[in-house]
Amino acid sequence: MGQSIALGLYLAWSGRGGLSYANRKLKQRLEEGKEDPARIAERRGEPSLPRPEGKLIWFHAASVGESLALLELIRRILEEREDVSVLVTTGTVTSAGVMAERLPERAFHQYIPLDARRFVMTFLDHWKPDLAVWCESEIWPALICETHARRIPMMIVNARMSKASHDRWRFLKGMAKSLLSRFDHAMVQDDITAMYLRRLGLPADRMEVAGTLKEGAAALPVNEGERREMTEHLAGRPVWLAASTHDGEERIVLDAHDIALKVNPRLLLILVPRHPQRGDGIAELLQSDGWRFNRRTAEEMPDAEAHVYLADTMGELGLWYRVAPISFVGGSLQPIGGHNPFEPAALGSAILHGPYVTNFVDIYQRLTEARAARLVTGPDTLAEAVHELLNPDRAATMAHAAWEVVSAGAEVTDRTLDRILHRLDTGPTAGGA
Repeated sequence: MGQSIALGLYLAWSGRGGLSYANRKLKQRLEEGKEDPARIAERRGEPSLPRPEGKLIWFHAASVGESLALLELIRRILEEREDVSVLVTTGTVTSAGVMAERLPERAFHQYIPLDARRFVMTFLDHWKPDLAVWCESEIWPALICETHARRIPMMIVNARMSKASHDRWRFLKGMAKSLLSRFDHAMVQDDITAMYLRRLGLPADRMEVAGTLKEGAAALPVNEGERREMTEHLAGRPVWLAASTHDGEERIVLDAHDIALKVNPRLLLILVPRHPQRGDGIAELLQSDGWRFNRRTAEEMPDAEAHVYLADTMGELGLWYRVAPISFVGGSLQPIGGHNPFEPAALGSAILHGPYVTNFVDIYQRLTEARAARLVTGPDTLAEAVHELLNPDRAATMAHAAWEVVSAGAEVTDRTLDRILHRLDTGPTAGGA
């Protein structure tokens, strides 16, 4: 397999200059609160756990969304193969916390080392995975090349590539081809991603369009006692949810809620920001606008006079999607790209979204064709949709259609499971470096 000049230069830099850069970067991220001081050595490839006996499958996912998509697949692998353990690596503190709570027995989390060759070698020397599985599209050249050089079979699952990512890699097409050619198999989410990856050099005979793992993922968890308590507390009060909102979207959502309240004065909005650390700023916005609200992090329940409940916590969307029959999925009224609509679809909530859904364009298209999701463009159309879906029959019909789309995708997990176990048992097929 050929190696591009750009890749050769990167790998040479990664072995020397990259080490100094990586250490400076870690110091900066620690000062900014973006790293866990107690586990910073993991970012240098130094383990904090022993390697388990037997076969080890290593999954790498960039952050929370990608790692959550793997949970049902990991559970199934460990259920079928008692001789296997699973290592999951991610790069964010938030994802580490989520994985600590959600990974099953015989699965564990470590931070991914920065892409300096010494860090990568330390990591691989210790863990010696029998199979490496990249989730979605994060590409680290030194990590990929060193893994391949050790003849560790490598796969990509749930692969997704945006046009912007494709266009960036197009200027390093030789490098992209050399890296992608090292993978033994790729399971991609859609035809667009398949086209982009073929253009960049991933051999067509090592790739299949399988759909998204998020379709086959288990429903988000919930504390059943808290769900029952919240449902009883609301006592039939009409509720809608704005989930995973970003800066700029809260204003649109609140304007829509103000319009909807004129028709239904008892209506409650549950507002869940994508990043809970924004809670203080959103609380200030609510206060300055004169909203009566309660706040989850203050351990308050929504009182009868409040029209907004600020649920600024992490990991509770499973509760809110079950409580609310109508869910606006954020990251879609600002050019963010949208968030996963299968989470509300799996839990019986009708789905509303804005026009910016490039991260999930195929999924939203299928939901729209099934009349399971509805596009809104601003406060007026959002308020109109909320008002219409407060009719229980309309919301239930839409939610059922979404659930049917989700159920049809469970086979993606089955196919991915089969491919992973087959590759684990047969070893690598990609050509040598």
